[in-house]
Amino acid sequence: MSRLVVLAGPTAVGKGTVVRALRDMAPEVYVSVSATTRDPRPGEMDGVHYHFISRDDFEHRIEAGEFLEHAIVHGQNRYGTLRGPVDERLAQGEPVLLEIDLQGARQVKETMPDAHFVFLSPPSWDELVNRLVGRGTEDAEERERRLATARDEMAAVSEFDQVIVNDTVERAAAELLSVVRGTR
Repeated sequence: MSRLVVLAGPTAVGKGTVVRALRDMAPEVYVSVSATTRDPRPGEMDGVHYHFISRDDFEHRIEAGEFLEHAIVHGQNRYGTLRGPVDERLAQGEPVLLEIDLQGARQVKETMPDAHFVFLSPPSWDELVNRLVGRGTEDAEERERRLATARDEMAAVSEFDQVIVNDTVERAAAELLSVVRGTR
């Protein structure tokens, strides 16, 4: 039986880092590539890190029903998971991992309630703030916007089937991999 695992958590918790470590451990695991209207960060490549698409294209794809989930994140940019690649992998019996935000996880829960929902948590609020500031990819205004969103996201932990604390990337990735493989 195929398994859809949905990973969500607050900004800067290290979702992308944990997922990259998981892929290093198990490159066969399919990780859905989200679409977004935001500009690429330095080093990000279209189709690898995200599908970077225009706002108009994103809107057309929403109208066509091409998204499994989509949301406006941090009050600015759209993010979403294209339905086609996920459905194809699940139909082939392959495990699929979605790395998405809380809004998206809630949408997936409505349409695919049998998925397994994992919340990636920081060891503490202070550590989350340190990670966000330390990565240096957002200005002060954007950091404040993301921290406000993170407070709401942290309050939603009870909506998830499981919590993984990202205290070390390797441990968190190994625990997530056991979930994806259905051993936990």
